[in-house]
Amino acid sequence: MGHPPHLRSATVRGRAKGPAEGIRAHYGGSLAHLVLVLCSFALTCYAGLRLLHGDTLGIVIWFVGAALLHDLVLLPLYTVTDRLVQRLFPGHRGRKPRSRDTAGGTRPVTGRVNYIRVPAFVALLLLLVWYPLVLGRVPGFTAYTGLPADVFWGRWLLITAVLFAASAACLLVTMWRARPRRDRVGR
Repeated sequence: MGHPPHLRSATVRGRAKGPAEGIRAHYGGSLAHLVLVLCSFALTCYAGLRLLHGDTLGIVIWFVGAALLHDLVLLPLYTVTDRLVQRLFPGHRGRKPRSRDTAGGTRPVTGRVNYIRVPAFVALLLLLVWYPLVLGRVPGFTAYTGLPADVFWGRWLLITAVLFAASAACLLVTMWRARPRRDRVGR
């Protein structure tokens, strides 16, 4: 991987490398990408230090437990679920469906199973983050939100339905754009 050997030299076609090109040669990305990565690391370190300032042992146990739960339980579970969904909605074996792009060429259409994966992932992520409210596990939360405790389940179901409806609309548009176009008679 990487650049061909003749591009690794200090000059390419008689032009000397500037500082940004030197960073790209050593880092592999642009200077802006490097700055953004370093800023994200700094923000993560700051958040981690603020988080660990309280109950450090409890937070470390929570992170280790979450990693183990994900790797030993959730990953096999959603891998098996994904395989079952792929069997329910098989793609075109042997050839990939294609759609026309604006330049008149063709481009591959993504697998139909992704139109189930994405809204399911977002809905389950929302459930994971807000499960105490959605499942009614937080007594006395009405004072903070001003909402009765029983509205969150219905709202999560509504958000999930909207996500799947939007995904179905995107699938219909993709299928409509991928259908073969007939030549117009007037041409």
